Amino acid sequence: MSDPPAEESGPEEVGHVHANVAGGRVRAATFGAMDGLVTNISLVAGVGGAGADAHTIVLSGVAGLVAGAFSMALGEFTSVSTQNEQVDAEVRVERDEFTRHPKAELDELIDEFVGMGMTEETATAAATEIHQDTERAVDFHITQELGVDPVEQPSPWVAAVSSFLMFSIGAVIPLIPYLLGFSSLTAGLLVGAAGLLVAGGLAAYVTRHPMLRGALRQLAFGAIAAGATYLVGWLIGVPGAG
Repeated sequence: MSDPPAEESGPEEVGHVHANVAGGRVRAATFGAMDGLVTNISLVAGVGGAGADAHTIVLSGVAGLVAGAFSMALGEFTSVSTQNEQVDAEVRVERDEFTRHPKAELDELIDEFVGMGMTEETATAAATEIHQDTERAVDFHITQELGVDPVEQPSPWVAAVSSFLMFSIGAVIPLIPYLLGFSSLTAGLLVGAAGLLVAGGLAAYVTRHPMLRGALRQLAFGAIAAGATYLVGWLIGVPGAG
């Protein structure tokens, strides 16, 4: 007795879901949080190492938070906007090439398909079908040649807001003990270190990497930055402190 034929599964049964890696939110949020943490942990370490009092440390930390958050947001907005504008410019170039050299563009796509492993016949049929719709063909060429999707571009506003908020959250963490009335530099650095561990672990979780390694790696980076700025602050010192 022969085995029953295997049942065919629909795409909803065998498919898998990918995270959105094109929107810019995860990158901007992760970078913002990490930068906020490292920046203000280092700032607290440097000013505290110089012998400044708690009020000066808080003032420096809040100033660093505000300045850094706006800097990150403006930088992300400009960066993403520039990237999108560059992609738009390349789309115009590609559309112009379609108008002037349609046969050359078709041959180019056929060659790309052949390079992917298609037969000449299959590649020609696929490329010809794609080129029946000029807009679709232009988008396809841009995706193949530049590795970006001209239709789904990241939002500069999303990147800017994500970066601003996450930098602010990261930057306020090492200030928490001071804002609660404590004046211990050690407490501020320990809270900051805990923030680095959590942020590094979460970033690793989102990217499906070992959380412990991600947490320890971020802690090591933060420790290097904080150690360097503490040393600089200690060497310079605050006149009359101590």
